[in-house]
Amino acid sequence: MSLSVAIVGLPNVGKSTLFNAITKKSVPAENYPFCTIDPSVGVVAVPDERLDVLSKISNARKIIPAIVEFVDIAGLVKGASSGEGLGNAFLSHIRETDAIAEVVRIYENADLIHVEGNVDPLRDIEIINMELILADMQTVEKRSQTIGRDVKRGDKDAIKLQEILDTMKKTFDEGRLANTLSFNEEEMKLVRDLHLITMKPFLYVLNKQSGGKNLDEMNDDRFQKLIAYFKENNFKYVVVDAKIEDELKDFEGAEKEEMRKELNAQDNGVDNLIKAGYDLLGLETFLTTGEIETRAWTIKKNSTAPVAGQAIHTDFKDKFIRAEIVSYDDLVKCGSFAEAKAKGVLRTEGKEYIVKDGDVIEFKV
Repeated sequence: MSLSVAIVGLPNVGKSTLFNAITKKSVPAENYPFCTIDPSVGVVAVPDERLDVLSKISNARKIIPAIVEFVDIAGLVKGASSGEGLGNAFLSHIRETDAIAEVVRIYENADLIHVEGNVDPLRDIEIINMELILADMQTVEKRSQTIGRDVKRGDKDAIKLQEILDTMKKTFDEGRLANTLSFNEEEMKLVRDLHLITMKPFLYVLNKQSGGKNLDEMNDDRFQKLIAYFKENNFKYVVVDAKIEDELKDFEGAEKEEMRKELNAQDNGVDNLIKAGYDLLGLETFLTTGEIETRAWTIKKNSTAPVAGQAIHTDFKDKFIRAEIVSYDDLVKCGSFAEAKAKGVLRTEGKEYIVKDGDVIEFKV
């Protein structure tokens, strides 16, 4: 399945530098606002050490990881929803993605311009989120106008949708995102057609700078307020050093880890971000392996075996007969499929089986 995450934020917070690090793709990352004129897209592998292990067990000729697409969106500013800066064109690019990674700067550096004049991550989040809310408010108001006639004639779906739109208007007036609301399955069908930006899941990316004045290391009040905001709203966040990750992007394996230590960057911020983006979308992977390839397949959590099989081919759902399944851990302990079968950990499952992350599967259709 195709997955995409928009990287958004104010100008000069490190979005393009982070994008470069994630995708190993060179896009402009200069020290001035609106450097990114067109959205850049990069497809990246979801880090998964299990693939290497499985490929050795199967003597696979190639490895195909799960992927996530990242889209580098030009810096938004106050008034973007009404055309300021690069305006609504870039809001439309965000609308086309599955999730939002919102980058905020948590370091002070007098040599690097901040479009708002000073560093305040919570204020930056409020600015960006308000622009996204205002864009969604326009969508909601237009939809209310178009269904007015259907509401008057008593159309049940229109009346239900109008109730939802009214709730959203109130939520937006309070400065809250649409994703803070809860909807049942019937309501979600109506909401989904609106294609609201703030209905998407958000991941906040806190960009720090090695050797700089980082708010988290200073135990600064601005950072404490930021974390309190995340906890209060149950928002997910990761901390990265975009500049270091960009410097490390061309290194691999042991050399990369050695360079990471020399730069005093212990955490792999990019891997953490990619994994967090994958998890944010409620996804997991099942695995297939053989002499031709070892591969990770992306599915929604709690998918049944026939539904999971669609990741391989759409016919697998209707033509599903059964699946031979062994957990990754059990297969590694056994060392081979033959041994896994002998020990009874390779089992046959039917249509009702809920696939688990790391299941190694062979579908019978």
